[in-house]
Amino acid sequence: MAAKRRTKAYVLDTNVLIHDPTALLNFEEHQVVIPMTVLEELDKLKLSKSGVAAECRQAIRLIDEIIGESNPEQISNGVPIPREDKKRGHLSIMLDKPMQQSQILPNDLNDNKIINSLIFLQQQKPTMQIILVTKDINMRLKARGCGIEAEDYHNDQLVTDIESISKGYHEFENSFWDNIEKVETVHTDGRTFQKIARKELPDDAFINDYLIDEQGFVGRICNVSGPLVDVWDIPHEQLMQQEAWGLKPRDIHQAIALDLLLDPDIHLVNLTGAAGSGKTILALAAAIEMTVAQDRYRRIIATRSVRGLDEDIGFLPGTEAEKMEPWLGAITDNLEALHMDDENTHGSIDYILQKVPLQFKSLNYIRGRSFQKSLIIIDESQNLTPHQIKTIITRAGAGSKVVCLGNLAQIDTPYLNAMSSGLTYMSERFKGFPHGGNVQLKGVPRSLLAEYAEAHL
Repeated sequence: MAAKRRTKAYVLDTNVLIHDPTALLNFEEHQVVIPMTVLEELDKLKLSKSGVAAECRQAIRLIDEIIGESNPEQISNGVPIPREDKKRGHLSIMLDKPMQQSQILPNDLNDNKIINSLIFLQQQKPTMQIILVTKDINMRLKARGCGIEAEDYHNDQLVTDIESISKGYHEFENSFWDNIEKVETVHTDGRTFQKIARKELPDDAFINDYLIDEQGFVGRICNVSGPLVDVWDIPHEQLMQQEAWGLKPRDIHQAIALDLLLDPDIHLVNLTGAAGSGKTILALAAAIEMTVAQDRYRRIIATRSVRGLDEDIGFLPGTEAEKMEPWLGAITDNLEALHMDDENTHGSIDYILQKVPLQFKSLNYIRGRSFQKSLIIIDESQNLTPHQIKTIITRAGAGSKVVCLGNLAQIDTPYLNAMSSGLTYMSERFKGFPHGGNVQLKGVPRSLLAEYAEAHL
């Protein structure tokens, strides 16, 4: 006779609900437990000026929607969680336990209160498998030290190895064509397309990925449906001679990034890379080119994710734009770099700021808005959670384009890493989207000093 399966109870920490306000829906048929301490923390944060207030409110509303009019006994035992599939877990609220002689940790910290309550719960229900789910590594260590199982929240983590994150291009030694058995060439609208078998390409090749070899061939995958793949054969010199507001690419990776940025059929571009690889200046030059010279967009909206921004912005004097400007120095610095050869750099920048409808926006001001025919630049997007990046991307209205910039090696947000970052999540989710593209820039062309520092410090 098979052994009876132990009941699992997943206890969610506050940071999990901030990371994903709908997390409690993702534990299938198992019990989901919300400690009273977590509810108190959500309550304190829901009206704060922090960037997580909206997530806290959403999590509280979902908990209230599930619990409804349930009585205390039902809430303690577990209220059914409505799900679209047949798997139906239960949600319960766990009260903080009074001081116990057997408690292991002092009750001076909220983390300790939760762990002590779990120790007590495990003693009361020895047949139940208690699992703490938290994105706080130290809390997981403390829980395990006290005999409580603990794990990270991985539901929205799509990759387990940073090396498997898409670069947006595939590089081949010598000639790409050496290993291609059959090819059909088609000329359409002044472009040359090569039709090759899908099996000839790497398994992780997607639409709008680039194929680059050492002989100067550059191809962009335009169609991957069926057994054949259409590859747009782009002349190397044509890519390198592209220009956006006077800016030309310095290497082939910047060239393919600029190709995506200037393409009117591409509505989402993700640019990643080390500091100084050209992410911001490429995005800004392309944005000005498409807004001023081509009149394709009505305005440029620049924003970024910065720890402390949403708390500090309320205390800075001036308008929203004036408050945001110190945090968006990277944008103005790159604007200055674009005009450094002008006779009067400051005069050129003032002229551009008057001519270009460039708006600095806080991420909090973007929520609930809908931006039509706008080019939205999101700097430091590696610090956004998957839920936050979804909130921003869905603000893009008709005729708009979103450019996300980030460096996965410089994540400053607690409880995020390169694999769980919203930038990685979005890149993985948008694989195969015919109107999206992704490029990981190489090199540090900012200066010889910056290049040496990036490699040796």
